[in-house]
Amino acid sequence: MADRDFYEILGVSKKASDDEIKKSYRKLAMKYHPDRNKSNKEAERKFKEATAAYEALKDPQKRAAYDQYGHDAFQQGGMGGAQGFGDFGGGFSDIFEEFFGGGFGSSSRKRGPSRGSDLRYNMSISLQEAFTGKKTQIRIPSYVACDLCAATGSADKSGPSTCSSCNGHG
Repeated sequence: MADRDFYEILGVSKKASDDEIKKSYRKLAMKYHPDRNKSNKEAERKFKEATAAYEALKDPQKRAAYDQYGHDAFQQGGMGGAQGFGDFGGGFSDIFEEFFGGGFGSSSRKRGPSRGSDLRYNMSISLQEAFTGKKTQIRIPSYVACDLCAATGSADKSGPSTCSSCNGHG
């Protein structure tokens, strides 16, 4: 069965306010709640459908994505799945590395993150810290070019000899 329009499910227009969406969801949730409709599979389906629609439309970012992309915004590989817009599975860096990284005459030595590359930092926080928006400081490694060789790795800035200051790392 094709996915129904979230606005249609909740019985509101696309221009509905947040309060109208919330009010409509609460009405449907009360009507179709499993505790009020024991062993009624159709009511259970409608409750789940209304909940999914409300979860997508109550959040401004999710609503904007739904308005632009429809249900595709929440599919695998889309904007992060129906649970939220979490980490984007990151296939792009792998694709670009495959085509542009290594080979093609590039140097085999690494000089740290390339200019403009994304930084990633994994941090464990509690649910309470996530909910309250805890702020913390982290240290980010940065690349500083060698003054003697001007980041070329060569002692005379053009020849094949290795810079003694940075040992050829730039």
